[in-house]
Amino acid sequence: MENIMNNFSLNGKIALVTGASYGIGFAIASSYAKAGATIVFNDIKQELVDKGIAAYAEMGIKAHGYVCDVTNEDQVNAMVAQIEKEVGVIDILVNNAGIIKRIPMCDMTAAEFRQVIDVDLNAPFIVAKAVIPSMIKKGKGKIINICSMMSELGRETVSAYAAAKGGLKMLTKNIASEYGEFNIQCNGIGPGYIATPQTAPLREIQEDGSRHPFDQFIIAKTPAARWGTPEDLAGPAVFLASDASDFVNGHILYVDGGILAYIGKQPK
Repeated sequence: MENIMNNFSLNGKIALVTGASYGIGFAIASSYAKAGATIVFNDIKQELVDKGIAAYAEMGIKAHGYVCDVTNEDQVNAMVAQIEKEVGVIDILVNNAGIIKRIPMCDMTAAEFRQVIDVDLNAPFIVAKAVIPSMIKKGKGKIINICSMMSELGRETVSAYAAAKGGLKMLTKNIASEYGEFNIQCNGIGPGYIATPQTAPLREIQEDGSRHPFDQFIIAKTPAARWGTPEDLAGPAVFLASDASDFVNGHILYVDGGILAYIGKQPK
């Protein structure tokens, strides 16, 4: 009898995770390596690529890093061709690279708005378009877009980010609709508030011993009553990249500790 866990194996698969020198992308790529995949990643500067390769090496992972601006279609096409030549055809794409600008909408310039849309929405379109033809030839493929709770919710100062991530949710559904017949599954992961070095200042204990106000806010809004960890994303990411999810398509899996299901505590 076949072991059901074999369906979750990524042995022999090549995974491209964009912007995976650190943070959530690094955590997802590391989980793929542990599941047997060969890891390929990019970043916008050579120094970031070098840091990423060193960080993977510390974990015993041989990663292949490339310098590429994912908003530049020519650079992306060249990178994908180089990966296919040097490593192999990409089986799994994770569109992870992203930026956020926390600026009140009326203070934000159109150029700033466009930059966020370019990185967070146009780039996933560009990279997906570059890998899909080879996935069609191979007869299978997995595309995972890193969405956000802002794919569903609005919040002060993140108009561009919410617009981009809402658009990414619909791009995910459309890729699934357009290429599902070729055995390509496109799904999204929507992380909740994740404890990373970038969010550490929001979790610092205050001088009076109390939690940071934003930390209090997140704990109160999360049924799990804690921040997520990068490791919390590993299982969902491996599932969506594996044969276990071959009939899951166009879905956004929110890994948020229950925030989107919860109206919040009643004031005392």
